[in-house]
Amino acid sequence: MIRHATPADVPEIHRMIRELAEYEKSLDEARASEEQLHEALFGERPAAFAHIAETGDGEVAGFSLWFLNFSTWRGVHGIYLEDLYVRPGLRGGGYGKALLTELARICVERGYERLEWSVLNWNTPSINFYKALGAKPQDEWTVYRLTDEALTQLGS
Repeated sequence: MIRHATPADVPEIHRMIRELAEYEKSLDEARASEEQLHEALFGERPAAFAHIAETGDGEVAGFSLWFLNFSTWRGVHGIYLEDLYVRPGLRGGGYGKALLTELARICVERGYERLEWSVLNWNTPSINFYKALGAKPQDEWTVYRLTDEALTQLGS
């Protein structure tokens, strides 16, 4: 049901990223190309990793895309889950849980002490799903981001 993504999966991952962006009402912000995804996942120095969830008949049900982070307090790596997506018609079939279970397994196997991700505050179905798995919101933290003009201005 869960497998490592391959270069042949890049077009499908790209489609699902766009589906996710549309669901999150941010399709105009999803600018990554298939070429960029291929380089990030399978280039000379991969910056991210992905898993594919498949149905019993090989249909792609969803994906997870993640990268390593590092905790200065714990002194070890962790996994930051950038995207978890299961196609709407296949939700409730255990694919999201299976993807998260695989990432938790990798953390345990490698001695990583954190599996983290962000969720939009209005996404109640996902929040309820994560809480049911035992995940706890980090309410005392606020995410900040520099992009576009503000990033260019600060970095110039």
